[in-house]
Amino acid sequence: MNRHLRRGAWGALAILVAGYAAIHLMVWRNALARLAEPPQRPADAALILGNRAYKDGRPNPCLTGRVDAGLALAQAGTVRQLVFSGGVDREDGRIEAEVMEQHARSAGYTGALLLEPASQSTRENLSMSRGVLEAAGIRSVVIVTEPYHLWRAERLVRATGFDRLFEVQFAAATSSCWQTWGMAFKGALREPFAIVNNAANGYLH
Repeated sequence: MNRHLRRGAWGALAILVAGYAAIHLMVWRNALARLAEPPQRPADAALILGNRAYKDGRPNPCLTGRVDAGLALAQAGTVRQLVFSGGVDREDGRIEAEVMEQHARSAGYTGALLLEPASQSTRENLSMSRGVLEAAGIRSVVIVTEPYHLWRAERLVRATGFDRLFEVQFAAATSSCWQTWGMAFKGALREPFAIVNNAANGYLH
């Protein structure tokens, strides 16, 4: 490879790294802002977005942490019911929504809940939950997910028109996935790739 090609390759790499770093910083700033701004208004339901169901043979703390955040909203009287959205986990074959339901019930939750057991992505969480929410007469929701996932979730809500059907608030789940540095770092590193992929496919605008 000659000198000009090498310079071009290094220049392209530098641009990619700078772009990735900018998205990464944006994700983290939004995460911190959402943690400082919990939902302020009562809502009909909390919509908890799915994640990998199991990790190391046990329920994934990233998933159960989201459920725990939804339970906290219910216990505080902020929401009247819970909606769990997540389909078959490709890694272990479990249905994420059912794993979330089991965790909620084992934690003592006896209130109303609904399942959306087919979605495979954040975009599908939103699109496939619409019918479930509308059939239940739900008009306002708090969307619950990891802090570093919220920037993309917020934009997908707008891009898909979800916020034209429902009054939407957001809640950052302060789970062990967020509190444990290694897991939070891994999640936030993955988010820029997901953001770029969504944008390339026209899902974010």
